[in-house]
Amino acid sequence: MTSADWKHQRRQLLEKLQSVGGAGRAEGEPKERLAPSFFPVSDHLRMLDPEVVLVVGPRGAGKTEIARVLTDAQLGSAVARYAPAVRLPTGETSWQRAYPLDREGFDAGGLRGFLESANNDLGRGRDLWFTYLVRVVRDRLDTDAQVKLASFLRLQGGDVQQNYDAFKLAGTEPLLALDRLDETLERANQFIFLTYDELDTLGGGDWHLMESSIRGLIAFWAAYARRWRRIRAKIFLRTDLYDRHATVGGADLAKLAAGRVELSWSDGNLYQMLLKRIANADGDLRNYVQDVKSRIKWKQDPDLGTIPIMQSWEDARPVIERMIGAYMGANRKKGLVYRWLLDHVRDGRGRALPRPFVRLVEEAARIEFQDQEAGLRAPRLMKPASVRRALDRVSDEYVAHALDEWPWLNAVKKRLKGQLVPWERERDIVKLLENVGQDEKGLKRPPFNGRELLDYLVEIGILRRRGDERIDAPDLLLAGLGLKRKGGVRRGA
Repeated sequence: MTSADWKHQRRQLLEKLQSVGGAGRAEGEPKERLAPSFFPVSDHLRMLDPEVVLVVGPRGAGKTEIARVLTDAQLGSAVARYAPAVRLPTGETSWQRAYPLDREGFDAGGLRGFLESANNDLGRGRDLWFTYLVRVVRDRLDTDAQVKLASFLRLQGGDVQQNYDAFKLAGTEPLLALDRLDETLERANQFIFLTYDELDTLGGGDWHLMESSIRGLIAFWAAYARRWRRIRAKIFLRTDLYDRHATVGGADLAKLAAGRVELSWSDGNLYQMLLKRIANADGDLRNYVQDVKSRIKWKQDPDLGTIPIMQSWEDARPVIERMIGAYMGANRKKGLVYRWLLDHVRDGRGRALPRPFVRLVEEAARIEFQDQEAGLRAPRLMKPASVRRALDRVSDEYVAHALDEWPWLNAVKKRLKGQLVPWERERDIVKLLENVGQDEKGLKRPPFNGRELLDYLVEIGILRRRGDERIDAPDLLLAGLGLKRKGGVRRGA
């Protein structure tokens, strides 16, 4: 291959590599891309067990992706092939979205008015979720229920109070209708699985509204999960929300929580996920990652596409070194590339997750593609310097997306911008975090203050406590929060 041929081929590969992750956000990924993008982690697939109700994971762990794979793409049977040790449901299964419901659901404003008028009563919050469950499964209800609940089912979903009033007016009929549906499903050996995802959007940025809504949902399924055998829920909940709020619910909830599935990613899982996305994005990219001597085995699945099988995360090393090189600098002292990629997208809890990991590779490819003067010999696609520059962009994006879930983080960012990390004494940053956002127009105040806010930032991985008791920010958050590392190089260098 001539240098001109390689230059042309390299540009084509880099162009395709820029979009292997759908911008890293499963919420906006086209339905047809879900199957080739999704990597089935066997530990995660325990959530297919009908008795599992809670699926817990930090932001970016893949909660929305797996929910959409099961509901929008209807790939339950396909992913079940990768869960040999799981007690799978027998018979026909149907996966249906119960939240969010778009036009059929409620918005934050309507929800706020409803809960405030109810003084955040847990019972009314629980009944509200019952109300909308009936609407979700209305096409499966028998003729008797369709007639008796006709006026209720004709209502538009956006009016929370009107729907709730109609539900209460119906008395026991909604309960009896779902009881009959459950019996019908059992006789036919069928299951309906209902997914509740993106629950952090419930309050529209209002922490207390979101908290009340989630507690109502948890209380509802804690009360009814044992009643119905074939109408089953899968509640996808962010880890910090589960830890702080969802564990208050008595003995029934404790039983639900005992069987929860935690979405955690090993380094091997992450590299398999990345290589699967690359291999399924384009035929030329697939040839590129497969045309190297490695211990990776490649499997062709009729539904999920090309899947890499690895025994160890280090099996990915030859592919990554073919793509970027062995070292982040002139020698080993600057870091091994295949380790560096993972280590620099870990949050303050030490978790490396799919979203920033994929985005790091995409952004590095984008930087290389835009660098018209770059010339690398075949088969190298990218320089380590491009990966370093990409980290700043990923950090900026990571914080920007975090604002969707924690709008008050903007006030924290403003307070911390320009600070040097690590902070030598905890009391120094505690002082900084006092009264964040107070009297600042346009900025939401955090739900906590001072030391409690620091504890929460550590809990969700924004900051971290080092072994020597200093407070630090992980590299993934550094640029996005406008922080500077002591002795570090400037951004973009």
